[in-house]
Amino acid sequence: MSALLVPPGRGHPARNPDVRLTSLPAGTYRAFLASPAGTALGAGFLQCPSWAAVKEGWRALLLGWGPDPEAGGLNGVALVLLRQFPGTRKYFAYLPEGPVVDWADPDLDGWLTPLLERLRAEGAFAVRIGPTPPYRRWDAALLKSRTGPGRSLGDVLAAEVDPLGTAVAERLRARGWHRCGGDGPGQDGDAQPRHVFRIPLTGRDRDDLWAGLNQEWRRNVRRAGKEGVEVVLGSAADLPEFHRLLRITEERDGFRLGRSQAYYERQYAALNAEEPGRMKLYLARHHGEVLAAHTMITVGRRVWYQTGASADHRREVRPSNALQWRMLLDAHALGADEYDMRGVPSTLDPDERAYGLLRWKLGTGGQVVETLGEWERPLGGTANHTLYRAFQAYLARR
Repeated sequence: MSALLVPPGRGHPARNPDVRLTSLPAGTYRAFLASPAGTALGAGFLQCPSWAAVKEGWRALLLGWGPDPEAGGLNGVALVLLRQFPGTRKYFAYLPEGPVVDWADPDLDGWLTPLLERLRAEGAFAVRIGPTPPYRRWDAALLKSRTGPGRSLGDVLAAEVDPLGTAVAERLRARGWHRCGGDGPGQDGDAQPRHVFRIPLTGRDRDDLWAGLNQEWRRNVRRAGKEGVEVVLGSAADLPEFHRLLRITEERDGFRLGRSQAYYERQYAALNAEEPGRMKLYLARHHGEVLAAHTMITVGRRVWYQTGASADHRREVRPSNALQWRMLLDAHALGADEYDMRGVPSTLDPDERAYGLLRWKLGTGGQVVETLGEWERPLGGTANHTLYRAFQAYLARR
């Protein structure tokens, strides 16, 4: 084991020296994700090979751990995105919501040491990972009762603190990793949302899901039906209209994703080429006009609501509520374990603009989940540490 990668006395060798890390063809990688062993690890769409085609300006590596990776003997995989630091031949390595490994394995070094060694050989000066275990959870009903001026998630005792997430965080810190942005619930140093909203689906039927909605949500879904809002599946031809509505939504709600229409066209093409129906575009029409459009992504037994957009007018007919109810039912019909509505802010202050998004999602009766977030470390050596500090300063200026 390299002393450059693991601080002295803090690591231990992998229990199985026959397990190797190697490059994989996309077909082998995808076959593992679709296998029972891969499905059990719950890979997200950001770790699918197709995501490499979505991200411009990054070089991609597909890696796999196992006793015989080339023949499909795998027990973990990783999509690594490499971004070149301007003016150098060195790279920042990023594993969004990855690697896809068994995080319950206490032998974290058995996964991460060969990964860091491989990335160092590729010219990486630093690595960012996204461990997938949850950290803390808050039920919707609890949070709705704890709102107030200046309040945030950090002011509310979590309903559950996940022991696995806690253990993984401790193991990473012991190995020189640091949590991007810090440890507080209000911190924001991650590329992916640290706080997400999830609706459990396992063991629930349609009536349970309907009962989970609050009165306002049920009233709005009924209102949409009475007003004649029609929810249909769109196609690639509808992406320009989706993007037009997204720009309207950004202006109205005061945020900027910065994603072009071409970005969504690449995403739609790449994900659906990998597996037909992986990414779907839902449209809410009223008297023939598209008033709202939302995207949904499915990988294995996981389903995400990724991006939503809506018009400024006819909001009283509640097209977005109709869309989400249909998407929730479709996720349930697909056999998903949960419906992930992605990011939410940490504020519980009703006077803050960002709270509106959280309030809307709380109405579905799910849970706010604080993930472990993203973790970084420079690779060993003075030059890499110096470049890492320069890279952080570069990002801060962008």
